[in-house]
Amino acid sequence: MIGSSTASVRINIREISPHGIVFEKKYVRAAMRILGGEVQAEARKLVARPSVSQPGDYPGKKTGRLQKAIKYQVSKPGFLVIIAPMDKTGLFKKNQFYPAFLNYGANRKRGGKLAPRANYMADALAAKSDRVRSVLRSAIEKALHAA
Repeated sequence: MIGSSTASVRINIREISPHGIVFEKKYVRAAMRILGGEVQAEARKLVARPSVSQPGDYPGKKTGRLQKAIKYQVSKPGFLVIIAPMDKTGLFKKNQFYPAFLNYGANRKRGGKLAPRANYMADALAAKSDRVRSVLRSAIEKALHAA
């Protein structure tokens, strides 16, 4: 889920010529689209098991709504990709954020408690972390050498 796990890449570029550095961001944006799709597919795979989930397991698939809701969006500048359960308008609205209930647990109105499930989004990103580093490194090199 957003906020429960953060992955970031820091890039420090020192100016190497008096004319500055030419950076073609289209390569990074393309890489973000590719990586967003790959992490999305991994997250959907983790919640695809058709069964009732137990506390600590990944959420089970009953209707497939959660699985279909996992989408990605690349920011307009192209340096950020958000991969999360979203409805048609973007992120779920506050009053219907069911994926958060699965991730953090909740008290039920009828009594009892919904225990937290495993964080499939963080695990999907962790499973793809080597690929993310590799693709971003390559995209940044292309972006810097495009001039």
